Amino acid sequence: MSSNEQEKLLSYSGEVLIFQLSQGDLAKEGTAKTSKLHVRRMTFNRSTRTFIQKSTGIFSMHGKHSSFEIICCSCAADFRTGINLPCVLIRRNKKKSVFKYFLLLLHSSNEFEQRMNFTLDYEMKDDIKILNGPSILWRHSRTCFYISSQNDIIISAPVKFSSIKWAGEVENLGTILFGVGEPLSTERESSPGSSKSDYAVWGTEFCAYSIENQKILSGAYFLPHAYGSVVTCIHICATKEVNTELRISLIALTQKNQLIWFQDGVPKSLCQLPFQDPCALQIMASSGGDLLYIVSFRSSDVCAIWKKSFQVASKWQKVKSVLVDDFIGTGTEQLLLVFKDTFSINCLTSFKITDLGNVNYSNDAFDPMENDLFEDNLQENYSLTVQALERRLQIGLASIQELQKHLLLKERILSKSCKALVGLVQGKEYIPPYEEEDILVSLCGDKKHLPHSLNEKLSDTSHDSKHIIEKMWYRVLDDHLVVGVEIKNSFVLLLNDVTLSLLMDQAYTSNPPLIQCKNSVIKLDKVSFPASLSSPCETESAAKRIKLILHNKERKNNFNEQSSEANCIQVFTAVTTLSPLLAFHNFCCIVMLHARWGENSGRFGESCTVPCGRLSLSIEDISSEKYSVTLPEKNQPLKEPMEDLFALLAVFHKFCFQITSPDCTLTSVKTWLLGHMECETVKEFPDSFFCKSLGALHGTFFNWKQKTPFEGILTVYCRNQTALFQCLHNLTQVLPMNCVIKQLKSGSKKFLTNQLALFLEKEIVTLKNFFSSAVSEVESNLTQKCEIIKKSSSSSMLKASSLGAEEATQRIREELQQEKEQIMWGMNLTLSSATYREMTLKVMGVQLKSDLAAQKLNDY
Repeated sequence: MSSNEQEKLLSYSGEVLIFQLSQGDLAKEGTAKTSKLHVRRMTFNRSTRTFIQKSTGIFSMHGKHSSFEIICCSCAADFRTGINLPCVLIRRNKKKSVFKYFLLLLHSSNEFEQRMNFTLDYEMKDDIKILNGPSILWRHSRTCFYISSQNDIIISAPVKFSSIKWAGEVENLGTILFGVGEPLSTERESSPGSSKSDYAVWGTEFCAYSIENQKILSGAYFLPHAYGSVVTCIHICATKEVNTELRISLIALTQKNQLIWFQDGVPKSLCQLPFQDPCALQIMASSGGDLLYIVSFRSSDVCAIWKKSFQVASKWQKVKSVLVDDFIGTGTEQLLLVFKDTFSINCLTSFKITDLGNVNYSNDAFDPMENDLFEDNLQENYSLTVQALERRLQIGLASIQELQKHLLLKERILSKSCKALVGLVQGKEYIPPYEEEDILVSLCGDKKHLPHSLNEKLSDTSHDSKHIIEKMWYRVLDDHLVVGVEIKNSFVLLLNDVTLSLLMDQAYTSNPPLIQCKNSVIKLDKVSFPASLSSPCETESAAKRIKLILHNKERKNNFNEQSSEANCIQVFTAVTTLSPLLAFHNFCCIVMLHARWGENSGRFGESCTVPCGRLSLSIEDISSEKYSVTLPEKNQPLKEPMEDLFALLAVFHKFCFQITSPDCTLTSVKTWLLGHMECETVKEFPDSFFCKSLGALHGTFFNWKQKTPFEGILTVYCRNQTALFQCLHNLTQVLPMNCVIKQLKSGSKKFLTNQLALFLEKEIVTLKNFFSSAVSEVESNLTQKCEIIKKSSSSSMLKASSLGAEEATQRIREELQQEKEQIMWGMNLTLSSATYREMTLKVMGVQLKSDLAAQKLNDY
């Protein structure tokens, strides 16, 4: 790099952006000069082990080259679209004490856009950061200033900071500034969670300030105040709000050359760093599933530390720049180390790409190309071999666990059978409890008997009820009686076509009348929050591997099955009108569950009827609102368990909408739900929102699933269409102008298309398999007949040789007739009735699913 150029490096979507500020050509008129900001997009080529230039861009600025300077560059989200874009902050020194700053955004077309500009009478020097918006934060004379591209107004924080340790966004709190402040006595006495020992360290008390809420937070939530004089940099790993108090997990660098992990303000782990004066910290997700902390030092040294062991993994010296991104396109992150090279102008002449595992690339000029290609192939083969061995090891461990379970089950069966046999010899009847009945099998067969009453039927099927039904509940909402049944997780994937029926429980009749009701299935995705943040960076370790999972169908299917079973709650409901039932003073009914066994159950196609229990209601219960659904007010939380919520969803009208935005991200939908609609996130279901605003919209339920940053599915449960129109009217006020809202009748069109394609594929495979088996059966029968004819013909030929001419001719005529019949058999092949019946039933079952999917797609 020449002396008249400035250069900065930035990683963006796997590319390396090189920003250079250089002197332009002389203008044609006068002696005015121009300066140019160049950008080069560089991508890594694995075959040549070099960075190649993909594209370039230029931004011209009027003024002398010496008056411009690149302050910093970073990636930040644009509030207009929600997309992360590279940002460059430029400073121009116009006069002795007048400094002009302007922020440039780089788009995918390599065009620069000037988002903001402002003038200061002093020079920015301390704690300069580019945040989302984009917005700029800096500190001058113990005062923090903030300017956003949304309003272009410089805001000063009321808290005096001697240094800023971290600035970023926290959920429900907005942009937070955290640093060492100048505490006042009133602040110390009023701030919660602080002890007297913290205040003993005067001048080093931590403080946090929320810019959007204009609220001062206690720094004790982040770090103990005693660390204020030694901490140089921190990284927030995870935040959580419990009972209006923040719980924070973070890692911090100190002047004592240490990396410390803090959990809720308490130090948990410590690592001694190998170099002096740490200044910057980055996080990298390795291919092995662990996280790495990348620490940079002012002495141009770098080291990497494992998250799990909190030990130094590797270290490097004479490093010019450190970048973290997916440079080789494998779906995981790698570390790019750009080393100092005084003999080359190009900054990417000496570098190293590594993930401290299977990926290791460097531009060593002394190795021939053949060795590079050989090492690449060897490295790739090594990676694939290790993955295959890990997969086999996992399968082997799973098999061992299954065998252990099987052996334990055998031991239990033998133990219980021995007890039953000893009891039989002693003349005692051994009655096992319900949890033991599943492992005991009758050796002599079941006694068949016909029950004569409903009570006998219920007692006969109580075994299935204990194993299949998780719980049953019922609620009253307006003029509706809602009955809900939850099935155990192990049976969710085994049962199909589940419905509920309500039977009047009357003692004077053996055929109780059926109550008319409406059945529905309610599915909500849930998530299990940990009791405490047990390890740092829990929210960051699960990203980065989407590409690999999408290309692995087996892992994808397993993941979908596990997620649908573990992260989804499914409730079957029946809704009926309550007022006709109250004609009986004490109303009582029996709840029955009807279903068919699925393909994985071993009893495919068989019907299943399970009693769920009895429910009784009286007019006194209705008057006392014993089972009534109560909607929480604005300051009241949702009651647990969630039966009231599911009853609400069963009665309300359901509408599903697909929202698509081609240019902007749909971050405004969640903001609209939490802000304008005054909704509260349901704790058990993070994608669900309950409206607590007063009026007709009170109780409206929303479910927002964002499939991509530009597309999502919004499901609305409301009382009537008037409330729906109000919600849509309010939603259109905050969505982008070119946003498209489309109502879905029975799911997404893409989902229905994929479902139809799967059913048609299954239909073709079923037909192919049965045709193959049928042809094999017919060919086998034909071959047997031909063998019999061949044996008889050979024997007749031997006899014909010893007979006369006329008899031999007659024998030949008979053989020709047999061959003619054989040809007719080959032309008229037939199947057995059992094979044809089995094939017809299977094909009709698959075709029925295809027809239903086609009908849904046609009605879309």
